[in-house]
Amino acid sequence: MAMYSRETATDLRVVDQWDGGVGWVAYPDEGGQRASHAVRDDAGDVWVFDPLDAPGVDDLLAELGAVAGVVVCSDYHARDADALADRHEVAVHVPDCLDRVAERTTAPVASVDAAVAGFEFTHVRPLHAWNETVAYRERDGTLYVPDYCSSHAKFTVGDERLGFPTFTRLSPPKSVFDGMTPERILFGHGEGVFEDAGTRLADSLSGARRRFPRALVTNLPGELRAMLGAFR
Repeated sequence: MAMYSRETATDLRVVDQWDGGVGWVAYPDEGGQRASHAVRDDAGDVWVFDPLDAPGVDDLLAELGAVAGVVVCSDYHARDADALADRHEVAVHVPDCLDRVAERTTAPVASVDAAVAGFEFTHVRPLHAWNETVAYRERDGTLYVPDYCSSHAKFTVGDERLGFPTFTRLSPPKSVFDGMTPERILFGHGEGVFEDAGTRLADSLSGARRRFPRALVTNLPGELRAMLGAFR
């Protein structure tokens, strides 16, 4: 099984769905389980986060409303942002702390230094290896994390519903999520957490260091393969 498929997508699988948003995996069989999301704002417009294109994507978006923009939240998530933006004649919105995305898209780019669709952005640099932004919308408790944590089995141990990269467990990023009370947590990889999201996040943060030895044995090899695949 390839970690990240480089072929043209032929199918998609809906992994997250709630009133006002949807998430999908464009390559259901790949190891990395890259997920994309579309979220409706207060005006009824749709914003697409870190998208991968696939047959059926436009049908999903049309069910939500008209696309107002595409948002890229990680240096390594340019993905198919330009294809979606060009097709819907909108710009790719990029938080100004990201420095790798603009050169990887042919669509118009709008630099963002404030909120988009009600989401506030927090800059993080996991392991000093890449830049990403955690996006949180307080009014409905929607939290989106591109890479820093995931529900993917390569990040979790034991009964964790979400987990962090192995070496970040030694100093878990509690301050990043301080004050957030998520009702749902969406990820750039894997299915979202919709039940007891805040409790699950708190448990993963408080137990991250304690579970480090187990993660070192069970997760690190797959994590390294995923990172090498992303850096290709």
